[in-house]
Amino acid sequence: MSDNIRGQHLHFDCVSGIAGDMSLGAFIDLGVPAQVIVDAIIAVGLGDDRLRHEPIIKSGIAATNAWVRCSDDEAPGQEGVGQDVSGQTSHDHDHTHYSDIRARIEGSSLLPEVIEICLRIFDRLAEAEAKLHGTTVEKVAFHEVGAIDSIVDIVGAAAAFHWLAPVSVSSSPIAMGRGTIRCAHGILPVPSPAALEILCRAGAPMSDGGIDKELCTPTGAAIMSAMVSDWQGMPTLVPIRIGYGAGDIDLPDRPNVLRIVVGKIVGQTQQQEPHVTDAHDSIVEIEANIDDMNSEFCQHVSDELFAAGAVDVWWTAVTMKKGRPALVLRVLCPPEHSDKAMRVLLSETTSLGLRFQTKSRLLLDRENKMVETEYGPISIKLGMWSGVCVNASPEYEACRQQAIAHKVPLKQVFAAATSKCAELFSKTARGPLASDLR
Repeated sequence: MSDNIRGQHLHFDCVSGIAGDMSLGAFIDLGVPAQVIVDAIIAVGLGDDRLRHEPIIKSGIAATNAWVRCSDDEAPGQEGVGQDVSGQTSHDHDHTHYSDIRARIEGSSLLPEVIEICLRIFDRLAEAEAKLHGTTVEKVAFHEVGAIDSIVDIVGAAAAFHWLAPVSVSSSPIAMGRGTIRCAHGILPVPSPAALEILCRAGAPMSDGGIDKELCTPTGAAIMSAMVSDWQGMPTLVPIRIGYGAGDIDLPDRPNVLRIVVGKIVGQTQQQEPHVTDAHDSIVEIEANIDDMNSEFCQHVSDELFAAGAVDVWWTAVTMKKGRPALVLRVLCPPEHSDKAMRVLLSETTSLGLRFQTKSRLLLDRENKMVETEYGPISIKLGMWSGVCVNASPEYEACRQQAIAHKVPLKQVFAAATSKCAELFSKTARGPLASDLR
């Protein structure tokens, strides 16, 4: 599969809703190597035989059907039938607490970026369940089978998303379904309370889908809320590739598929000079001096700020009055997320106030390219000015993985990748990024 689907715009078309297995099927159908997902599943200790996928026809549409093998005798479609995967507060042996799931992910050999995406998705699911069941996130538990299903879906989706490295992500309104569904709690309304809570927090538009079925699962809602940044529908773009992920049931009025479109937004490469606009090039900087907080809380605070929409968080050690050691916490976030970030800062730290200001910023267009080196393929991040590469650097984690795999010093792999960066500079110096760089 050509890497031209990487580093592009990603659009989710959810006219038949979304579930975790549908997203995995759509990513594979789109062109994400299935091994990328399998490797991530192995990295969290669930083995190499959990994911199954095959081509299927859904109401005349060729799609990929993916499912999670939770037991040895499971057939396609069984994982979603009659199982309650919602959060509980029970301490029975057949439950897995979210604190254990989080520890498993954090202690895995996944790339740090994939771990961050996984936790971003799982946190949204656990927070919704905690609110609905009147408990804490740490005490939220999933039925054991449902936990395996959710971990595979979420870890797999996170790995696929990281591999694609989209520059932006949009979604159509999500079809939710209507009516009722039976689970261990009894009869619940559709949309399910957890899925509705997750999308409510994300500000996502939705519709009932015109059918008495559950179309959007809590896992699907959590994946969407963590990945999508623009809920205004598909932008004007040139499509590059389309993937279809199949749902389990057959719908009477439409194909039960999730469609993902990769494309290049029209006008992106025609921009002659970088410019500052209120919509895209403004950033809010928030800061606070903190001298009385347990430093062990810093990582948690940072995670919560990133979950609230921050694009960067950093801590600086300073000395305040009376020689007291302290920290300055600074946060960068888009204007639309600043209120939420401020609430997190004030509620999660001991600060009684904060400072903030809106700044203008200039951003280079960013593209990711794969280059071949003697140590295998390495991802290169490009900074583009009017279609010309003015900055290029190898991705650290990609270099580190190849260094470990080939048992050579990291600096050796980094040097080999850096030499390819020089080639990209020399090619793009003649004009706009062209197909010969792909």
